[in-house]
Amino acid sequence: MTQKLATATLVALAATAGTASAERAKFEYWYGLTGDLGAVVAETCNRFNASQDQYEAVCVGQDGYEKAVQNTIAAFRAGKHPTLLQSFDAGTADLMMSGEFYPVTKLMADTGVTIDWADYFPGIANYYSSKSGEFFSMPWNSSTPVYYWNKDLFAKAGLTEAPITWEGMEAAFKALKTAGVDCPYAYAPSSWIDLEQFSMAHGVPVASNNNGYDGLDSELLFNTTLHVQHMENIKRWLDEGLAQLRTPAAGKSSRDSFVEGECAVFFSSIADHNTVHKLKPAFAWDVQIIPTYEGVERKNTVVGGASLWVLSGKTDEEYKGAAAYLAFLATKPEQQFLLENSGYIPVTKSTYEALKAEGFYSKEPYLNRDIAMKSLTWTEPTPLTRGIRLGSFIQIRAEWTAEVEAALAGQKTMKEALDTAVARGNDHLKRFAATYPGKSFP
Repeated sequence: MTQKLATATLVALAATAGTASAERAKFEYWYGLTGDLGAVVAETCNRFNASQDQYEAVCVGQDGYEKAVQNTIAAFRAGKHPTLLQSFDAGTADLMMSGEFYPVTKLMADTGVTIDWADYFPGIANYYSSKSGEFFSMPWNSSTPVYYWNKDLFAKAGLTEAPITWEGMEAAFKALKTAGVDCPYAYAPSSWIDLEQFSMAHGVPVASNNNGYDGLDSELLFNTTLHVQHMENIKRWLDEGLAQLRTPAAGKSSRDSFVEGECAVFFSSIADHNTVHKLKPAFAWDVQIIPTYEGVERKNTVVGGASLWVLSGKTDEEYKGAAAYLAFLATKPEQQFLLENSGYIPVTKSTYEALKAEGFYSKEPYLNRDIAMKSLTWTEPTPLTRGIRLGSFIQIRAEWTAEVEAALAGQKTMKEALDTAVARGNDHLKRFAATYPGKSFP
């Protein structure tokens, strides 16, 4: 974020600290983002506190989304949980069924704060809402996946466009290899991209019951869909030298491998767009929607990132402060502040249209960043592409990752790995369903 903006905020805070802060109603907010993005979250708290003198947001980083959720569960037992929690998409179903939250639709109505809920993109709203459309949590830092490509290396291989099919991607990998690019594709296993978003874009299920939305008795299905062929292709590309495994555990991340010019392609969230710019690659680059296989009618991808949950057991004043903060974040200026200082996307249609009209996406460093919006809104969400609602999804992701890594290491075939991940994941689902007998997702 700009030093000028940060300094102005601090000055405003200093001006109010001596008078109003002692009288403010405080509420605690735990967030999971770290690094540069965590600093942006902290700055939104500073901006809110400087904007008014009734409430004070006490914002505490939790060193990652998973830790934010885990620490909150532990804090609940001691009665020391926060008023607000930033939880990632994988924790949505668990939080919904816990019942230990205050639906944001009801919070805003109870506190007299007006929010235009219909303004939120359906692909974002569906993930965090009940079947009746009630928002349980407030969408905020939202993303969807894209791939980043080195335009200079592509040009070296005689390529001028970024493919949008996997067949085209394989042809590009081969052309890059022939042109002397040792690492066409920097690959890092990601259940969010390789499984979840791949399945959304192809309109194939991750699980039964419309990906869990229609019942707790869901079973994983991803070992029976096009996902199997795709993961087998990735393994083949690694074996043929068209891709290289690039993870921190292997020595260097896929993003660093791309930024340093070693690898021509890497897949990630659009949230990385700002970070890649800040790392200043010494080559021309751009982003493209994730590919689909030929013969498949492309569908929308879905939202990633996180939303903000209001937790139970707090005072009226804390809830009023939380409502004021959420309403503050929902404004166009604050959405724009987040977008300018990260790679995230607008969560409301009005903000997106206003930014387009202002030429926000037609200039650096935001040029073409709205490719993510095109991916998210490619089609209207269907029962299979509105998202995934599975309990214990954090553990299911971990099972997928462990098994895929075993297959990539040659310890088993990819099909065997996915079969095992499904079997173990289904065990998690059964235990989750047994925790809530006779119940269903609201």
